[in-house]
Amino acid sequence: MRAPHTELPTIAAELLSRLRERRPRVHCITNAVAQTFTANVLLAAGAVPSMTIDAEEVADFVAGADALLINLGTFDAARRAATGIAIETANRAGKPWVLDPVFIDRTARRGAFARGLVAAKPRAIRCNRAEFEALAGAASEGGALARYALDCGAVIGLTGPTDLVTDGARLAAIANGDPMMARITAMGCAASALVATAHAVTDDAWVATAAALLWIGVAGDVAVKTAAGPGSLTVGLLDTLYRLDADTLITHARLT
Repeated sequence: MRAPHTELPTIAAELLSRLRERRPRVHCITNAVAQTFTANVLLAAGAVPSMTIDAEEVADFVAGADALLINLGTFDAARRAATGIAIETANRAGKPWVLDPVFIDRTARRGAFARGLVAAKPRAIRCNRAEFEALAGAASEGGALARYALDCGAVIGLTGPTDLVTDGARLAAIANGDPMMARITAMGCAASALVATAHAVTDDAWVATAAALLWIGVAGDVAVKTAAGPGSLTVGLLDTLYRLDADTLITHARLT
């Protein structure tokens, strides 16, 4: 069943206002090359990021955070150890966490690790088509997304030329964003961090995931109009996200 997509831009604007008021803390265990850009995206949106992976302190950081991102882009021993501690801490405290199964289509080892994390119940999974197919063992067509969302109890945010967000019952298709965004390192990682951030300000995981992908998609659409290339788009996207408001979201949202 498709969502009443005409309401999503207004809801996304309300959540962004709530985020800026509350300034939630978001702990990110993420790709080493993504940390700076991810932190800057969260700061521009209004959140407070942290990034430690030290096994002796990560539990304290997660306990003091409002949401958690687990990103498998850098698949080293330190991050794998920190991931287990962080998820256990978040689940024990009832804090939302989001999984970004980066590159699990490249190696069986990553895929097995990611499937183990899905069993630990993330609120949402943000992935691309290849990653979804490696995770679910099914093509990302037809009802496969909805079935997997229902099976694992997580919202699926499948990003691509059109982003699809489903919890098994509701579906949003978001056509915002520009191909140049793919030329910026860690754009997907930052989008996943925004998804985790949105989960800190609403209990509706589907709404949080759709709103966050709309934020970054609209910001990209606006920023690309004055960008000379990926470098200026990076700066422009941060500036646009910082200034993003209800009128811009409602005017530029492309939902089908």
